[in-house]
Amino acid sequence: MAKTLLGGVLAGVALFFVGFIFWGTPLSLLAFNHLEPAQSAALQQALAETLTPTGTGAYLVPATGTAAGDLLHARGPIATVHFNISGFPVVDTASLGTGFLLAIATGLIIALALGAIGTRVIDFFSRAQVAILFALAGTLYSEIGQPVFNHFGYGYWVYLFLSDFIGLSIAGLIIARWFLPRGGILS
Repeated sequence: MAKTLLGGVLAGVALFFVGFIFWGTPLSLLAFNHLEPAQSAALQQALAETLTPTGTGAYLVPATGTAAGDLLHARGPIATVHFNISGFPVVDTASLGTGFLLAIATGLIIALALGAIGTRVIDFFSRAQVAILFALAGTLYSEIGQPVFNHFGYGYWVYLFLSDFIGLSIAGLIIARWFLPRGGILS
């Protein structure tokens, strides 16, 4: 069990590193559409003037649930706005620390899940299959489902899917390869 938990920690480190490659480098710019600086400043000002009184959160624009809102939504344009009233640094060390802990916790959960089947699924290929298929199932539905169900563009969501699928797969493969019992015998 200690070996499996160590694997979970190392898998979490790998998950964090993959996330950094996708989101902490200029590669992350592939995920976003871009506005000219003047357009960006105008939109930021409109957000500050419109959303500041209600605060940080996710907003559906236009709001639905009324006849007028439903009609505006059907006509478009629409947006889902993830809004932070106060902003934060581009490289936020506080979120990096919390994100690292989240990656470690995720690695530990993967290790516990794979450890639960480790004595019954004894060859690496089968363990790798389980790890990759669970990573695929979770990320495919939760991330590719967003543009499918909400009619967003696919660019950001495909990038997010790839970053999470690759990170979770690598984390699972690390555990499956080096940190589970071999041949059904606890090591």
